[in-house]
Amino acid sequence: MTALSPHLRQATPVVAVRGEGVHIEGEDGRRYLDFTAGIGVTSTGHCHPRVVAAAQEQVATLVHGQYTTVMHPPLRRLVDKLGEVLPDGLDSLFFTNSGSEAVEAALRLARQATGRPNVLVCHGGFHGRTVAAASMTTSGTRFRSGFSPLMSGVVVTPFPTAHRYGWDEETATRFALKELDYTLQTISSPADTAAVIVEPVLGEGGYVPANRAFVEGLRERADRHGFLLILDEVQTGVGRTGRFWGHEHFGVTPDILVTAKGLASGFPLSGIAAPEELMRKAWAGSQGGTYGANAVACAAACATLDVVRDEKLVENAETMGARLRHGLEAVASRTPAVGDVRGMGLMLASEFVTADGEPDPETAARVQRAAVDEGLLLLLCGAWNQVVRMIPALVIDESAVDEGLRAWAAAVEAGTSEAAGR
Repeated sequence: MTALSPHLRQATPVVAVRGEGVHIEGEDGRRYLDFTAGIGVTSTGHCHPRVVAAAQEQVATLVHGQYTTVMHPPLRRLVDKLGEVLPDGLDSLFFTNSGSEAVEAALRLARQATGRPNVLVCHGGFHGRTVAAASMTTSGTRFRSGFSPLMSGVVVTPFPTAHRYGWDEETATRFALKELDYTLQTISSPADTAAVIVEPVLGEGGYVPANRAFVEGLRERADRHGFLLILDEVQTGVGRTGRFWGHEHFGVTPDILVTAKGLASGFPLSGIAAPEELMRKAWAGSQGGTYGANAVACAAACATLDVVRDEKLVENAETMGARLRHGLEAVASRTPAVGDVRGMGLMLASEFVTADGEPDPETAARVQRAAVDEGLLLLLCGAWNQVVRMIPALVIDESAVDEGLRAWAAAVEAGTSEAAGR
């Protein structure tokens, strides 16, 4: 008999047979509130009728038109639609399948365009599992251990993770930028540095937002030293943070933007955007792939962007995110085991700590399991898996937020009571 790898362990025991909006139905007939969204992928909810219709129509006409062989209409439409939401100047696009591939495409472009070998990454960032992307990932050793040697030329610099340092945000930001300057002086000279890559909100690293002063500091140094600013918006893009792009909170435009996850409501699609002048510096033959910009995925992405616009899902993420955060903070205020509540929009997390303030992955895991019993699906993140994250679909409404908060409060009570009784 064959079986899945034993390392492909599910975060919940649910066997999903169908989904609708922010709910999943299990094989057992039970309905669950899904605050995972396929790790931030089903941005318009499960099986949004307009996305389903677009995919069904496209499947019946052309499933795959390999985009370095032939052009197809869904890809042309998607390029136009993205032009309506991308920052000014980022007018050239390259598509692939996954976030990891898009990150590697951004890295390759940066190195080829600048002729420089090194890339600066922020401590706690997650950029993927393929070799180059994993080499740039520092959110946990589980993503990069066991297949060394990794790619050379990666230099790690601090991220302003105020809670971990025990500082206020201003102090953490000042420290991170000073250490970046020190890194450029001692490890990777500007002449050797092709780019700095950062997530607007650390994903696997624990849902830690950046801030305006830090991102502005990265932009200023990139401009001063002639390297590129790459923003990894794989998880923060397409409305997740209450802005269409996470970097819009900070008033800074990247040189290269990476997108994936919520772009096509669950169909595999990713890409990078850059100014045409920069994109032209990629070497001939360096961009391509068999399945990138698949016709069905592009059709789904076009429908996704239409739904996000027409149903005002970016605005909804901001409003419902504020409601959800208020509820999470209320639970935290009466729960000493919750050391921090943070995030942006509908990308929120609660970090669990011991009595002496150390990471507490055991309690986080108990709470996450207890949430399943309450009909709420959640995921863990953070270096120790001590953080429980919430990333519901952008279509969530007040009643579903409140339903989730009731389940969360019960799960936290159950998980922390069990810890206290041990």
